[in-house]
Amino acid sequence: MSNSRTPSITQAPYGRLANGEAITEYTLANANGLVAKIIDFGGIVTELHTPDREGRLADVVLGLDSLAAYEGEHPYFGAVIGRYGNRIAKGRFTLDGREIVLPANDGAHHLHGGPGGFHKVKWQASVEGDSLRLAYRSVDGEQGYPGNLDAVVCYQLNDDNELVVRFEAVTDQPTPVNLTQHSYFNLAGEGDVLDHLLSIDADTFVGIDAAAIPLGTLSPVTGTPFDFRTPRPIGERVGQPDKQLRHGQGYDHNFVLNKPNGREMTRAAHVLEPVSGRVLELFTEEPGVQFYSGNFLDGSLGGKGRSYGQRSGFCLEPQHFPDSPNRPRFPNVILRPGQVYRSASRFRFSVQAAQA
Repeated sequence: MSNSRTPSITQAPYGRLANGEAITEYTLANANGLVAKIIDFGGIVTELHTPDREGRLADVVLGLDSLAAYEGEHPYFGAVIGRYGNRIAKGRFTLDGREIVLPANDGAHHLHGGPGGFHKVKWQASVEGDSLRLAYRSVDGEQGYPGNLDAVVCYQLNDDNELVVRFEAVTDQPTPVNLTQHSYFNLAGEGDVLDHLLSIDADTFVGIDAAAIPLGTLSPVTGTPFDFRTPRPIGERVGQPDKQLRHGQGYDHNFVLNKPNGREMTRAAHVLEPVSGRVLELFTEEPGVQFYSGNFLDGSLGGKGRSYGQRSGFCLEPQHFPDSPNRPRFPNVILRPGQVYRSASRFRFSVQAAQA
């Protein structure tokens, strides 16, 4: 497919926050009919329409029906996550001899940047060519994190049917940074995701304890329900009597991507919904991807005409490993003054022809 045409971006009012701030929804469309809708509150992807093998469009991300719902409690539907995606044990770590204390919002632990993380703030939006640029200054001490952090996320929907997500950040004090995108996908556009065929290019994963905190070691996938090196249905082994599955109440684990040359962009995962033929491929520069099988969705939330029951969506969150500020053997997540944090991922959509 050609990239000769610049995909269009339009905008419309989306509502007002409880504090009166106006929120805008941006619609990204490409030459092939794909549409992504994103709001400048939380950088949330509210809709993502892709075709099946018959050319019929469906919205393949879970989402809510109003700004008030997104401002309330929900499991990070479609949001930008920061400063730190995933968990930090007990909300504490030591940085250059100083103990940093973060708010606990997942039992005794800190999750996804805290209750007022990047998913709960208004970003400053601008349209730059074929990209939507969202910028936010996280001030020193916000959610307990040190330093002023200037973060940018750029969304681009190109004519290769890729939603490209690029992050950049700079800081004036050392601080951990681990940004990610937290969309829940359902390539059928309805029902559950148990029959989706998933492959992940990972020989190991980060084992966790009963509170979903890393054990500190990498576990081989061989001979376990975590071996997705060849395509397997998400639901095939999710209920097996495996300790790691019990700890996550399903899949909620960081897979260590096979990266022979470091931070290069490689294909991390491939997902096929066999009835519609829709395919999602994730390419990322990140060393890991958190695969979450929607274990805690319980039907209490809904949108788009349906309730979201258990495993009605899955997440593939490109990121560094959980609890890395407390794990010196894990890849470094500390950003220092003078450095630039950069990370890019591509969510590519296509269709697979029906088998003869």
